[in-house]
Amino acid sequence: MAEMVTYLPISSPFIRLAGRYVDEAFGFACGWNFFVFEAALVPFEIVACNVILHYWKGSEIVPAGGIIAIIICLYGLINVLAVQWYGEVEFWAALGKVLLIVALLIFTVVVMCGGNPTGDRFGFRYWNDPGAFAELYHTGDLGKFLGFLQCLIQASFTIAGPDYVSMAAGEAENPRVVMPRAFNAVFYRLTTFFMLGSLAVGILVPYTDEEMKVAFSTGAPGAAASPYVIAMNRLNIRVLPDIVNAMVLTAAFSAGNSYVYCASRSLYGMALEGKAPKVFTRVTSKGVPLYAVLVVLGISLLSFLQVSNDAAVVLQWFVNLVTASQLINFASMCVTYLRFYYGMKAQGFKRDDLPYKAMLQPYAGWYGLVGTFIMTFVGGYTVFLPGRWDIPTFLFSYTMIAVCPILYLGYKFVQKTKLYRSDEIDLVKNVDEIEEYQRTYVPSPPKNAFDRALDWLFG
Repeated sequence: MAEMVTYLPISSPFIRLAGRYVDEAFGFACGWNFFVFEAALVPFEIVACNVILHYWKGSEIVPAGGIIAIIICLYGLINVLAVQWYGEVEFWAALGKVLLIVALLIFTVVVMCGGNPTGDRFGFRYWNDPGAFAELYHTGDLGKFLGFLQCLIQASFTIAGPDYVSMAAGEAENPRVVMPRAFNAVFYRLTTFFMLGSLAVGILVPYTDEEMKVAFSTGAPGAAASPYVIAMNRLNIRVLPDIVNAMVLTAAFSAGNSYVYCASRSLYGMALEGKAPKVFTRVTSKGVPLYAVLVVLGISLLSFLQVSNDAAVVLQWFVNLVTASQLINFASMCVTYLRFYYGMKAQGFKRDDLPYKAMLQPYAGWYGLVGTFIMTFVGGYTVFLPGRWDIPTFLFSYTMIAVCPILYLGYKFVQKTKLYRSDEIDLVKNVDEIEEYQRTYVPSPPKNAFDRALDWLFG
């Protein structure tokens, strides 16, 4: 993704480049899949916010439907009337998320070394007792493998990153310099945080912890099911659980707001290219695609499913839908990159001349394609186990797998598009404009020490 986007930094690149490097019908299917992925995350975050709010005693007097309605209204107001503050709000919210994970990692190191009210220096105790691998559905090695597979499926839900960075390519200042740094920062920092976070969770709580089992089985509200909060409770640490819950609530609300913005802009972008109804191109005086925002808010009404269903169940439905769409999204990006790679090779372009050259290509691209393709079908495998058939889980896990080919073939049939050969791929359109911009660009130096610190922190 970084290699393609830094070569041609345009808005919504992985959607538009899919149409340019593979097939316009492929770009159409990718665009709608990404929209569904983004839009489905909005009700997920709304339900999450509602669950988090009910962590505090007394919050149960406000019905779930009321909280959901308030959050949807707030998203509407922010995205229609206060959109000019979107970037500023999201910046500080992102900074808060970074501070939260750093604080939790520091907390882990301190308490494992005995810095807790009980004085227990538990270190890596839980790596030996009960051990690293939990059994799931079966005993023995098969059960341990299924446990690992379930973790892999859940991890697939969290792999977003490069696609969000690329969305800003068309509006970034000096993109061929800034975007490689941004991609590297996202990859290394997210990888580091995910790995250290997983390590911290394994240190703090054993998978046999009774409080955690009860929290997950009953759909405990807020951060009550968080391994960090469970560890804090076990170690008799007060106040911190409330702080963690408050920061998680802020992060969830911010994420939902961000998804409303991204989903509506994706729909707006597709409408501009004729791949969505023209009505979605209409904007307000402030440039807000009003009808696109309203559609996303309409989809967010799915969060009211929580009113008649268990919150944990509803959250898992959305996790299944989003995971499938996200894996399809990444598989599509891999296909697009491979067409870009082989197109450059067929047309005599040298990758050494690119602003950014990815490692291990094309092997990494093929690895990503095969891996995400397999995981897309594995995601809902539990419904095929004896006695575990569940229609909602099946539909949320596999609907997009059926919808995407239908979108592709339908658009291809109607528009009579063609699958480009490697020597037919357009690798030069808009490139001259980008190179002219780079030649004439004059960088603006940081205005003060704070700006320099932000440049260093965020790459």
